[in-house]
Amino acid sequence: MKIAILGCGRWASFHAWYQSTILKNDVLVWGIDDACYKSLSTTRKNNYLTLPKSVNFTTDLRAALKFSDHIVISISAQAMPEFSKRIKEIAPKKKTFILCMKGLIDETGERLSVVLSREIDKSNKVVVWVGPGHTQEFVKGQPNIMLIDGQDEKAVEDVIARFKSSLIRLYKGEDLLGAEVGAAAKNVIGIVAGILDGANLTSLKGALMARGIYEVAKLIVAMGGKQMTAYGISHLGDFQATLFSECSHNRRYGEKFIKGEHEEHLAEGVATSKALNFLAKKHNVDMPICRSCYEILHEGRTLQDCFREIFERENIREFRF
Repeated sequence: MKIAILGCGRWASFHAWYQSTILKNDVLVWGIDDACYKSLSTTRKNNYLTLPKSVNFTTDLRAALKFSDHIVISISAQAMPEFSKRIKEIAPKKKTFILCMKGLIDETGERLSVVLSREIDKSNKVVVWVGPGHTQEFVKGQPNIMLIDGQDEKAVEDVIARFKSSLIRLYKGEDLLGAEVGAAAKNVIGIVAGILDGANLTSLKGALMARGIYEVAKLIVAMGGKQMTAYGISHLGDFQATLFSECSHNRRYGEKFIKGEHEEHLAEGVATSKALNFLAKKHNVDMPICRSCYEILHEGRTLQDCFREIFERENIREFRF
């Protein structure tokens, strides 16, 4: 097969490696002509992996979209609205776009599949590829499971059949809304986990897992999704990789933030915390953990104040759906 990869960051480079090295597909990587692209296209490596010589590169988006009927997109979630308009200008048809990214648009809470689908021709299909796993572990041969979901069942089944392997087992999702919200929210819970680590409160991460997932499940239901999706691969299934791993960018970001240390790259969960705060208000869902994360990151509230508010809340039943 021929596969186009749009993006050249850590996760995009992993998919280029996976498609070329594990699945033996012909790969064309597209990127903007910046330092990241120049480094990867010139050296064929980054801090996580080395790409084979068979992988080709281009800065021509039209050429990348023409190269394959299956297009992997892995860019910053907040760049999706503008990027979708660029794709619309080229007007590709009968393509399957695979969103390998986790996030929600910060100001509107929109899901990425919705943003892309609104712009492109209706003959195209959009699926999402989410779930646990770190590039560093995959390239060492450590297997994991991930999730494919989308509105078009045949497109989902096609992607699973083409891209499964002994390294990645792909499951079929049945709740696109829940999968996207859960995958994005996982990054926010990851930042909170890092905040707890940085504040020497790691023992609270068990409570964070239990109560954080409950908040996200309530939001998914309020938005029209399925409660159990939060307890599946896209959210709970990704917790180990995000809440406990040294490889997790979101966890590390939270730890450095609460310690007052500088982190070079902004974690995706920072913008997603804005989106979750917006959606919680819109759908009248109480999300004290996610709200506290938003207030600490964006409004300068202290961790101590957030703890005081959460621990002084009225005693209620553990679950109330």
